Amino acid sequence: MGLMDAQEYDPRPAQRRRRLIVTTAVVIVVPLAIWYFFLYYWPEKHVVDKFFQAVEQKDFETAYGIYEADPDWKQHQDKYQDYNFNQFRQDWGPQGEYGVITSHQVDCATELPTKDFHRATGVIVVVKINQRAETKSLWVEKKSKSISLSPREALCHAGG
Repeated sequence: MGLMDAQEYDPRPAQRRRRLIVTTAVVIVVPLAIWYFFLYYWPEKHVVDKFFQAVEQKDFETAYGIYEADPDWKQHQDKYQDYNFNQFRQDWGPQGEYGVITSHQVDCATELPTKDFHRATGVIVVVKINQRAETKSLWVEKKSKSISLSPREALCHAGG
């Protein structure tokens, strides 16, 4: 068989292969992107949601257990002297900044920018409380799921 006797080029197998690759990429990448966008910080958002549900029900003991990520906090209260239950109740109870908390909406969550390839240990969760225009930023530790003021908000309160 000579050079002039070669079969004519058929582009269909190459087109099928290209379509298969693109389809596979879309089927894998699109769900991963959706998962990342909507569910990546779901555990941290869920903890904040449970916390505010307990506060709205005026179940401050449960809320404090969620806040400290320790449902048995009463067994060792001395561990929480820096931010004890009485202070917590003043902050989140009817006398607190928001008065009686009757509603909340978890708006979003994000991580602080990384420094030197070290990821942050927690996530900032932004919540709208009692349908106010301003939001509250809370810090949720990734491992323990304990809650505290966001580092950014803490800086603002300290005058920074």
